[in-house]
Amino acid sequence: MKSYWMHVGDVPNPIELREVPIPLPGPTQALVKIHAAGLNRGEFIKGHGLHGSQGAKAIGMEGAGEITALGEKVTAATGLKLGDRVMARCAATFAEYALMDIKEMMPIPANVSYEEASCIPLTFLVTYDLLVQQGRLKANDWLLVNGVSSGVGVASLQMAKALGAKVMGTSGSQEKLNKLAPLGLDLGICTRAPNFYDQVMATTQGKGVQLVVNTVGGSVFAESLRCLCFQGRLGTVGYVDGVLNAPLDIEALHAKRLTLFGVSNKLRTPDQRAEPVSGFVKDILPAFADGRIQSSIDTVFPFEDMVAAKALMESNSHVGKIVLRVLS
Repeated sequence: MKSYWMHVGDVPNPIELREVPIPLPGPTQALVKIHAAGLNRGEFIKGHGLHGSQGAKAIGMEGAGEITALGEKVTAATGLKLGDRVMARCAATFAEYALMDIKEMMPIPANVSYEEASCIPLTFLVTYDLLVQQGRLKANDWLLVNGVSSGVGVASLQMAKALGAKVMGTSGSQEKLNKLAPLGLDLGICTRAPNFYDQVMATTQGKGVQLVVNTVGGSVFAESLRCLCFQGRLGTVGYVDGVLNAPLDIEALHAKRLTLFGVSNKLRTPDQRAEPVSGFVKDILPAFADGRIQSSIDTVFPFEDMVAAKALMESNSHVGKIVLRVLS
């Protein structure tokens, strides 16, 4: 089968298409013929999982397809069978086949295409962690998303609206913010600088927001902290700005009883990574089935255009997700 690999070191052409054997499923795995896979910025950034080893590694972190084989311990009680349409967060999905652990697998709703499904497993599970599990976002709360046009940003906007919350977001592009208005963005703030405090406080009548999702990094951390209300929460999920250190207002942290948390799967065990799946299927997947949440896709690339897909992601000109169509 064909599989994309990426070299860790600085080489002229880091992306390589290889011919490798079709993998065999382990006892609790399924072999899935991949129809589509979503791109995620983290797999291309140094400091994330890809760059923890030397040489090259098969890439792709989420995908959707149909089951072609099941491991020996996958019983009928799981309800899984050959031909089922499934999606999961898993490794090496930029390939014709990938292995998915049954603990991570989710059924694809009938009205959701493979391309749309490929955007859900990693991005929306991360968002579920940010907004529901740790963020405790409720109806009528205010959410501020730094970098709202990113994959996680758009997912946060849609999930927050499905939960009944109000959303404001920052982006350096007014055009991108305009595209998000139909998804329910209550306030778009066009800026790449840490200068959004005044607009946030004016919009919230001086109270601040209940939750901040920071997809940008350290350059907006201090300003985001200022925007929190009493007992507000700030979740950090990325650092595309490359700024890994920021000042911390300990007095505000103390007096306002703030909560700071990070969302990453880098150090989690397989069981810990799988833990939110059942809650997500119960709480959020019905919103995809009835259309309240829809995957926001910027561009779908054919399988042979992996390099172009990566280049679009690195250009920061997209809104929502970039998808690699592996099999039509």
